[in-house]
Amino acid sequence: MSCQPSPCPSAEHVDIPALRARYRQERSIRIKPEGQQQYVRPVEDLAEVYEGDPYMPVIPRAPISEEIAVAVLGAGWAGVLAGYHLHNAGVKDVRVIDHAGDFGGVWYWNRYPGLSCDNDAYCYLPLLEEMNFLPAKQFTDGFEIREYCQSIAKKFGLYEGAMFHTLITGLRWDEAIKRWRISTNRGDDIKARFVIMANGLLNIPKLPGIPGIHGFKGKMFHSARWDYDYTGGEQKNPVLDKLADKRVAIIGTGATSVQAVPFLGKYAKQLYVLQRTASTVDQRVNPPTDPEWAKTLKPGWQRERQRNFQHLALEFPAPGDTDLICDIWTEINRNLTAEFEREGFPQSAEEYLAKREVMDYRVMERLRLRLESIVDDKQAAEILKPWYRYLCKRPASNNEYYPTFNRPNVKVIDVSKTQGVEALTEHGFIAAGVEYPIDCLIFASGFEVTSDLDRRWGIDVFEGRGGKSIYEAWSAEYRTLHGMMAHGFPNQFFTGFIQGGFAASTTETFNQQGKHIAFIIAETLKRGAAVVEPTLEAQNAYVDLIRATAFDNSAFIRECTPSYFNNEGVEVANEKGETKIRFYTGEVYGPGWYAFLELLENWRDRGDLQGLALAE
Repeated sequence: MSCQPSPCPSAEHVDIPALRARYRQERSIRIKPEGQQQYVRPVEDLAEVYEGDPYMPVIPRAPISEEIAVAVLGAGWAGVLAGYHLHNAGVKDVRVIDHAGDFGGVWYWNRYPGLSCDNDAYCYLPLLEEMNFLPAKQFTDGFEIREYCQSIAKKFGLYEGAMFHTLITGLRWDEAIKRWRISTNRGDDIKARFVIMANGLLNIPKLPGIPGIHGFKGKMFHSARWDYDYTGGEQKNPVLDKLADKRVAIIGTGATSVQAVPFLGKYAKQLYVLQRTASTVDQRVNPPTDPEWAKTLKPGWQRERQRNFQHLALEFPAPGDTDLICDIWTEINRNLTAEFEREGFPQSAEEYLAKREVMDYRVMERLRLRLESIVDDKQAAEILKPWYRYLCKRPASNNEYYPTFNRPNVKVIDVSKTQGVEALTEHGFIAAGVEYPIDCLIFASGFEVTSDLDRRWGIDVFEGRGGKSIYEAWSAEYRTLHGMMAHGFPNQFFTGFIQGGFAASTTETFNQQGKHIAFIIAETLKRGAAVVEPTLEAQNAYVDLIRATAFDNSAFIRECTPSYFNNEGVEVANEKGETKIRFYTGEVYGPGWYAFLELLENWRDRGDLQGLALAE
């Protein structure tokens, strides 16, 4: 199914210089020099926000001491897909370790009301053809994603070696036994030949460092640890009836809040939405999966759809392009393609990027006009308007978010000028010098995504060969081979956005990384080697390749409003003293995602494990 361009204002009706100035002004009032340090790890009375599990009791067990072939650290999509590819490669001695109570990762922890996939689930959910599965709808519910993830783990035997409710506290390479020594909060001593870091992007919840946070006497919880015992309801039936006499505040207006606020507004006696930076919120067209459409799908359909999503979301449009996705992620290129078909396609990348920038401003203006047409209170509408370039923050879609602010019991409070909530008292929060009494405070404040690695991974000790810390090795910059291995850290594999290609779907990134990692592990074992590691020369050559081809988006990032996308807008220095803003994708292979996959495939096909040193 194809779709039409969106009804954006024409370029003549959008004052781009004025908007550019407004964007910079709005960004400037939100920048905090402390960057990620404005957020804190849950400690003391809030430690349960991170360490507890409201969904499954922790069962006491004796410490485990053993030797295994592969430890996969993380039971979310990265871990499940690594396990799937290891299974297919014939590597069976695998333990998946996670501090959650089951498989699912971010979809295990996040169960807040309204949770759903916020992009095309036919692309996001991996292995649909292999599993003969289709989601119930295009933006499918969070519980279905969790259950589907668990079904893959079950089918491919990953439960057999899984260790849940187990938090990694230390990783040390033991040269004497050529293994990684893994310590945990359960007293375990796991000696693993190989370790795969599958701890994901949304792993460690963070809280805003609000003065008085430990003095508030009411109820507090993070959205990733939703307390249905307090609110009433459950994920599959989010009737939050216990909030009928409660005054509730939620901090944050990102993707989580956009989905949860309609339910809080419907059931709470009073809801305060505390906003530093507004999200873009478009309509969501989300009918059930059409069984007749499903019958037309031919083998390879998911790969074709993922390629279409990649192209329309992130690449240059071409004549004859058809948008199969038709959502907020593909809107700019969909609109541009229609215009180019009439006026001619750009002849250079520079020309395309200039036209894309104009369309960016037009799309953002459309979204602000849509907001104005829905929210009755003009003051609230002004607060809710987003003032930044498209994709500076994760775009959202929800049909009930804006109408919720027409409810008399819902109030949005702008905390941007004080760069967040001023303080908490025993009885409530202070904003613009006014104390608002509340009974419950919900933190929709996100996760450690672009923060320093020790914060992001939460592992106290992480030492490779010679006791060198990964945090020290990568303090200024990443240095890897294929974004998945690093010299000095033998038999160690990494997943995520580190010096690789950038896929429009995060799970496809994990899928292809799992495939590549499983190949290397299987080949190492077949060749009778105990250790595999990139040579320093190969690593240096790969880093040079990445940097020679990388698309420089630093100018765009510097203009963006602070968020987890860009390390809260604060620049960091590399070893040469050069400063740059850390973007959540890191350095990306410039020729594109499918060119990166071709690079990996050609490397595997050569069969010589070029750039890797194997040793007994």
